[in-house]
Amino acid sequence: MTGTLRRVAIIGGVRIPFCRSNTLYADLSNLDMMSAALNGLVDKYKLKGVHIDEVVGGAVVTHSKDFNLTREAVLSTKLATSTPGITLSQACGTSLQAALGSAAKIAVGAIDCAIAVGSDTTSDAPIVFSKKFSQRLVKLGTQKTALDKLKVFKGLTPAELAPQPPSVNEPRTGLSMGQHCELMAQQWHIPRAEQDAFALESHKKGVQAYAEGWMDDLIVPCAGVYRDNNLREDMNLEKMATLKNAFEKGPQGTLSAANSTPLTDGAAAVLLASEDWAAKHGLPVLAYLTYSQHWANDFVGGDGLLMAPTIAVSKMLDRAGLKLQDFDFYEIHEAFAAQVLATLRAWEDPEYCKTHLGKDAPLGSIDRAKLNVKGSSLAFGHPFAATGARIIANLAKLLSVHGGRGLISVCTAGGMGVAAILESAKAAETQKAA
Repeated sequence: MTGTLRRVAIIGGVRIPFCRSNTLYADLSNLDMMSAALNGLVDKYKLKGVHIDEVVGGAVVTHSKDFNLTREAVLSTKLATSTPGITLSQACGTSLQAALGSAAKIAVGAIDCAIAVGSDTTSDAPIVFSKKFSQRLVKLGTQKTALDKLKVFKGLTPAELAPQPPSVNEPRTGLSMGQHCELMAQQWHIPRAEQDAFALESHKKGVQAYAEGWMDDLIVPCAGVYRDNNLREDMNLEKMATLKNAFEKGPQGTLSAANSTPLTDGAAAVLLASEDWAAKHGLPVLAYLTYSQHWANDFVGGDGLLMAPTIAVSKMLDRAGLKLQDFDFYEIHEAFAAQVLATLRAWEDPEYCKTHLGKDAPLGSIDRAKLNVKGSSLAFGHPFAATGARIIANLAKLLSVHGGRGLISVCTAGGMGVAAILESAKAAETQKAA
């Protein structure tokens, strides 16, 4: 451990192209995709045979056999076998949370380098049987004779054999994330047209990012795929308006397939280190991770499932001594267009800021021209655990090119939010001097 905190450097990251579930990655597992992303990072930064102090990350939708997913992924790469792998999950905030935990260890000198990683697939989702039938199978393994084994299935009904697909509904409410977001859209009076326009803008930015070569060093091919297959160049508001509501079928419904992220397969990884480790390995620093915060709200009581980032960001700004407007880039994860728009409305709303943030005045508006400037989840897709690492890598690159300071905000299932601040070298020096 060191006596003083060290700066945490973001060296950079990569991801495999994101694909809609049950399409181009239908035959790949979380292990396959996580290994591909990690090997892409190894190749990019010449880490073959290098010991990394820890690789931390995981997946949200997993099989029971993936209890040690991250370590297994490490063993599938060209990293030194001495590299530990730690598996964790915080829903959509998984890889961002992984980065924050490792960053804290780097800051205090417990480790010198780390990789945060996330992978998710709903193409390879675990399908289980009913609890009653599962208990029969467990009991079956304890029986010694053929007759005793046969008796285990006495009274078996066809209903017990019905597969139980995984559910993404919130256990506490029984509602899906989309249904929860519909409630938020109604509370904050966000019409369908505004959501569609926001989603279209994300796709346009994403298309432009590919066209200008921005994605060239952020993407590594996987299974013959070189580009996100959710990204649409032919999208327009007229087509979007014809789509049916996805979650609320009645007249109040506003969320559609076009303004919501689809179920997505993919993986992403990002390399963090101390400045000394980066210099020793000849790796330039893109940005520094300077502040972070996570928080949760009472979504069961009506606070809004995806509104916790409003609180996390507010508390983080207080600790950093910054205003919401003190940023050059904003990376707000786009689970739904309505969720981003509700977040922005909440920060502008005096009553919300007083009641939920404890503020005498609203946080205020942001410059929308600085928001998700290269596109975000609505365009690229959202493999739950991978999104945080994608955002860190993209924002770090932006800051290395343009300088300044960037804010990250990610909403998650369970009414949680994860936030972070990244700064360019110059901005970090200025903040340190202040």
